Order: sequence, then structure tokens, then C-alpha cells
Amino acid sequence: MKLINRDTKVVVQGVTGTQGRFHAARMKEYGTTVVAGVTPGRGGQDVDGTPVYDTVVEAKEKHGLDASIVFVPAFGALDAALEAIEAGMNPVVVITEGIPVRDTIELVARAKQLDTTVIGPNTPGLIKAGESKMGIMPNQVFKRGSVGIISRSGTLFYEIAAHVTNQGLGESTCVGLGGDPVVGLDYIELLKWFENDVETRAVALIGEIGGDAEEKAADFIASGGFTKPLAAYIAGRAAIPGKRMGHAGAIIQGAAGTADSKMNALRGAGAAIGEQPIDVAKALKKALV
Repeated sequence: MKLINRDTKVVVQGVTGTQGRFHAARMKEYGTTVVAGVTPGRGGQDVDGTPVYDTVVEAKEKHGLDASIVFVPAFGALDAALEAIEAGMNPVVVITEGIPVRDTIELVARAKQLDTTVIGPNTPGLIKAGESKMGIMPNQVFKRGSVGIISRSGTLFYEIAAHVTNQGLGESTCVGLGGDPVVGLDYIELLKWFENDVETRAVALIGEIGGDAEEKAADFIASGGFTKPLAAYIAGRAAIPGKRMGHAGAIIQGAAGTADSKMNALRGAGAAIGEQPIDVAKALKKALV
């Protein structure tokens, strides 16, 4: 699995679009090494000092790129992400929402063949606090520290990060998994990484209704795969069964995927469960101080 640090050289695919341009500027402000952008047919242009190329391969030849972030509309996102994977970008962060599930399955399968880390789609991205970010999260709520964050939610990701910062703990690396039914990186892969990351002393896990990813994470924790303090918050406790709530992946079917099921599984694995988002930060501070 490949994440980021201050030395990661980033290409922004879709940099000439409104979202790509805006967030490329915010990433540079945070300290991310954004060295190139890609928009087919726009090669030779310049976006706020970032040179634009027609292909990722061309940009890589000029700048020695490491990773890509994709701000490409859903109809073209699969091609853009596959282009990045084939060019050797790692990780590939797919911000795009609304990508067909079939496209995501193809994308994730190809990434696994080439041992490429895909974050998303429909993700806020990832950030190594105080060093680099590839995503759309607000810069000001993150501060260098010792808590890792894994989240399926975007806004709760930022809110709990702010609480962690305000508790004086700060963050190490924070990753938004994405809210779609199929995504690249998952809880277990990240928990394995955080277990071995010397900068991370504890983890905040932010889940939501739908699917069984949190229950699988709880089984992994219970088996001894993750041993550091962990606090969790599960969104969607008031959701109506069978009705999609916000994210495409947030749908309860029968008894599976309910908030109670996820909270009970994580609690049984030894995690602290927050009734409110701020409770997660308070529980982690209690565990670490």
C-alpha cells in the first residue's frame, strides 16, 4: 500500500476544470508538491503556475511523477484513472462522484493487478497532516499529531479531525475511503498500515450504515490484527431501512449494515463508541494521556 508524504510529486488530472483548478491551488497552499496537471487537448497551457500536459505519461517524462488525483467527470473518470495506473502513479486518488459501479470494479481490479493503491472513488482524499494532502478537505482543521483517521464520510471526517485537533492530539495520516458501494482501499488495509506506522498512536474510525466493512474491520481488530487504541463513530442511526441515505453505499438491507450491528461489532472488539462526533476525540485523548 502506498500513501503520501511531503516528497510525493503529484499530478492533477482535470486541472483545467473548476474543481481541479480550485483544489490544486489549496493543495499547493498546504505544501503538496503539485508539479503538473493533465487535461487532454490542453497541453501547453498553464494553471496558476502548474504546467498542463495532454497525457500522464508526458507529464511523468517531464517531472518524474509519483501520484495522481483525479478531478474528471464521471463519464471520463475510468479512462483517466486507468491512464494514471498504467503510467505507474501510486496512489491514485479518485475524487469523482457518480462513477458507475461497473467502472469502479474494472478500475479496482486493474489496480490490484499492478499493486496500485486506489483511494475512492467519491472520496475527500487523504492527508499527511503538516506535510501534504491529495484531496478536498479544509486545510485549517488538521494539525500534525498522533491520531490516524479512516472515514467513509466526508463532512464527519473533517468534523472529527477538528475535534481531535482541539483536544490537542493532532493527526498523523487521515484517509477518506469514499462513499460508494465499491471502493479501492478499505478499513482493514489501513488498519494494518496504521498498526506499523510509528507516528500513529491511535485511530479514529468513522463509519456509516450500509455494507459490512465496519463489521469486517471489527473482526480484524478482535483477531489481534490491530492493537492500538481505537474510537469509532457510526453515522446513520436514524436511517430508514431500504432507503439510500446520502452515499450510494449507505443503504440497509434487512438486518445487515445497520448502525447497531456496526457499533456492537466494534464495541465487542474493544473500540470506544462515540454517541456524538466529539466523543471520539475525547475517548482517544483519555486513551493516550
